[in-house]
Amino acid sequence: MWDCTLVNTLDLLLHPVRVRIVHAMSGGRTRTTYELCTRLPDVPRTTVYRHVGLLAEAGVLEVVGEQRVHGAVERRYRLHQTRARIDPDTAASMSLDEHRHAFAAAMAALLAEFNTYLEQEYADPTADSVGYTQIPLWLSKDELAGLVTEVRSAIKSRLDNKPAPDRRLHLVSPILFPIEEQPDQ
Repeated sequence: MWDCTLVNTLDLLLHPVRVRIVHAMSGGRTRTTYELCTRLPDVPRTTVYRHVGLLAEAGVLEVVGEQRVHGAVERRYRLHQTRARIDPDTAASMSLDEHRHAFAAAMAALLAEFNTYLEQEYADPTADSVGYTQIPLWLSKDELAGLVTEVRSAIKSRLDNKPAPDRRLHLVSPILFPIEEQPDQ
């Protein structure tokens, strides 16, 4: 089992392929590694199997069933939600380089997910309300805190949504950081 120290937790969760596996397992889904390979067609199968193994060993994925398929054991996994996130205390203890690495991993995973979406025959960015607008806003500390609370609340109220015939899994990726120093008063 992985030693879940800060460095190992960050290394485990901040790899672009593992980020994509976590995304693919979100929403209460259970999947086999074979199904994940189908969901991540641009990632070599051996790579998916290796990363699923690492996530399972660390307890981020848990086995919920096994069956024999062509003489081999096929496992069905579920995401262990609390182990699939970097908690606020861990984020607060990260160095600037670790934040840089985390951001780069998130952007690499986001780009790969978007490219996978665009390569699907059902892709229709306009109909699917795809957005990637960047909006600079002047905000005081209180206004920023209010905005963060509102966005978190909107997302949190939907986190327990389960798959349903009228639902599709969407990737929401809020990114927020200051782009200028605070002006002198």
